[in-house]
Amino acid sequence: MGALTGVLYGCLAVFLGGWYLGKWPGNFSLLLFVLTVVTLAYWLAERFRFAPARAAAAARLEADDAARRRQLADKGITKVDGDVSQARDALLAQPWWLDWTAGLFPVILVVFLLRSFLFEPFKIPSASMVPTLLVGDLILVNKYHYGVRLPVINKKIIPVNDPQRGDVMVFRYPANPTIDYIKRVVGVPGDEVAYLNQKLFVNGKPVETKALPDFYDEDGTRAGDGMRYLPQFSEKFGDREHRILVDTRRPSFVVPHENFPYKENCRYSAEGVTCKVPTGHYFMMGDNRDNSEDSRFWGFVPDENIVGKAFFIWMNFGNLKRFGAFN
Repeated sequence: MGALTGVLYGCLAVFLGGWYLGKWPGNFSLLLFVLTVVTLAYWLAERFRFAPARAAAAARLEADDAARRRQLADKGITKVDGDVSQARDALLAQPWWLDWTAGLFPVILVVFLLRSFLFEPFKIPSASMVPTLLVGDLILVNKYHYGVRLPVINKKIIPVNDPQRGDVMVFRYPANPTIDYIKRVVGVPGDEVAYLNQKLFVNGKPVETKALPDFYDEDGTRAGDGMRYLPQFSEKFGDREHRILVDTRRPSFVVPHENFPYKENCRYSAEGVTCKVPTGHYFMMGDNRDNSEDSRFWGFVPDENIVGKAFFIWMNFGNLKRFGAFN
C-alpha cells in the first residue's frame, strides 16, 4: 500500500505541475472531489481494517509477553528482563501512507463541503471589472445564494434566489466551461438589453447614470495608450448603485464571435448591440465597459453555468486596504 500511495502522490504532483505550467486544463472542483473519495477510501480502510489489525497485533504481543512471564514465574523466575511497550507502540503507530491519506480526509472533506456549498475564493485576473474589482483582488463567492448545486456537475437541486440586475456574478465561460468569468448581471430572462453609443438600455429605458470624478488607473487597464485617468460614472439598477468606466472616445460598435447560442436574438450595428435575453439565460457586462469581453461579444450565460454571487474582498497583496463588501 505504501508503494501504491507513493504512485498516487506522484501522479498528483505530475498533474498539478502540468496544470500550473499550462500543459493541460484542470478542474479544481473535480480534483477536490477525487481527493475526497480517495482519502475516504483510505480512512474507511484505516478505521475498519488497518487500525483493528494493528490493535490485534499489539494485543497478541502483550498476551504473549504475559504468558511468557507466567511460565517463568511458575519456574520461580520473577525478575524478567524486557519491556514490550516500545514494540507495542511501534505496532500501533500509523504508517506514513495512512497518515498522509486517511489522516487528511477530515480536512479535505471540510474544504470540499465549504467550497462546494457555502463559499469559494477567487482571484481577479483581469481589469474587466475595474473600478469595482481590481486586478489581484481575492474575493469570496456565495455558492448557495442562487441555489444549492451538486459539486462538479453544477446541477441545481434546490433553487434559492434568481440573479438580479446589478449582481456581480461568477460563472463558467459558455465557450469554455473550464474557465471561470466574473461580470455584472445587466439583463435577466425576457429583458431586451441594448448598449448603443456607449449607453445601456434595458427594456427600452436608459439605465440611470451620472458622471463622477475621473478614475486614476494605477494598473494601466488601458495598456498601450498611456492614459492614466479614465472617465468614471455611477450606474443604478433600482436602488442599487455601482461605478463603471466608459471611454467616450472609443467606438460604439462591437465585433461578436462568429457563432454562439441564440445569436439570432441579437442585432449588431455601428451604434452597438441589442439583444433579447432568452429564458434561463443572463446578459453580462464588465464594469470597465471598454476593456471587457462580455455578452456583447460571446452571448448569454445559461443558468447551469452559474457559480455564485461575488460579495466580499478579503485580500489584495498589492493593496492591503482592499478589504470589505462591494456592490
